[in-house]
Order: sequence, then structure tokens, then C-alpha cells
Amino acid sequence: MQADFILHNCANVIAIYPGSFDPITLGHLDIIERGCRLFEQVIVAVLRNPNKTPLFTVQERIAQIRQATMHLSNVEVDGFHGLTVNYAQMRQAQVLIRGLRALSDFEVELQMAHTNKTLSNQIETVFLATSNEYSFLSSSQVKEIARFGGSIDHLVPPHVAIEIYRCHAKKPT
Repeated sequence: MQADFILHNCANVIAIYPGSFDPITLGHLDIIERGCRLFEQVIVAVLRNPNKTPLFTVQERIAQIRQATMHLSNVEVDGFHGLTVNYAQMRQAQVLIRGLRALSDFEVELQMAHTNKTLSNQIETVFLATSNEYSFLSSSQVKEIARFGGSIDHLVPPHVAIEIYRCHAKKPT
């Protein structure tokens, strides 16, 4: 009964799942799929992070995520730069979705959620614990495994794995 009440109240909620997604992993996809069951619309917001050197451009990442989420009718994929809270306000979102893999993620994410709350009292952060099979997974690990010739087929969607392998085939080792 209580779960029905919660899901009913989330029926009109727009949620933002922000990140660099370079590349999108099966862990990210798991969080997106679960968020889609909770909220009316999930906007996967691809961040242009000036502190990172990306493997793929923002437009390439957007295309990869769109292909990976084609089966989800309530997902939109968009790019943005600047503060996530400002983007969420612009999109009239009420929730930020964040995935948690480990205690270390929680510390960083909680600090960010508190900071975001000081910027906008209207936006809540919802933490989703990563499914067990993806608790170790990060985009950085995927890139490192691929760079050294390891298989990433079990870590990312098939079309993304192909693109990563292509990138590393072009680069001298």
C-alpha cells in the first residue's frame, strides 16, 4: 500500500540523471531503467565536464545513450553544461537521480546533494543503490580495460563496445 502511494505520487515527476557517461555502462543503464519505473520521465543529461578528457564527444555519447535506451518510452537524452540544478530547473524537473556503488560514492554524492539543496530547495536527490552485478563498474575502468586490450563486452551495451574497440584500434599503444 505504501509503495503504491509513493509510485502514485511520482507519476508526474520529471527526474534528471546527470553524468558524463563516457562511456555509458550497463550499470548506468540499470539505473536508467529503474528510474523509468519510478518516474514519469527520466532525462539522461550528458554533462560537458571540463575536468575530464572524454573518449567520446557529447554528441557521440548522446547517440550511444539514445540507442541503448530505445526500449524505454519515458527517456529523453540531452546534453548540458553548467550547474545540474540550473539545468533541472530549466527542464522543470523535481528530482535528481544518483547511483551509488559503494560507501565512498555515498560520501561524495551526499555532499553534492546538500550543496544542490542550498542552490534549490525545490529539487530532491534520489539515490539508487547499484545492482550487485554492477557495484564494481565505472566508465574509467571500462576505458582502462579496453586500452589494455581486455574484453568489455560484459560491461557496456554492444554498440558502445564496438565504438570503444574502434577508438583503441586507432590509437598507438
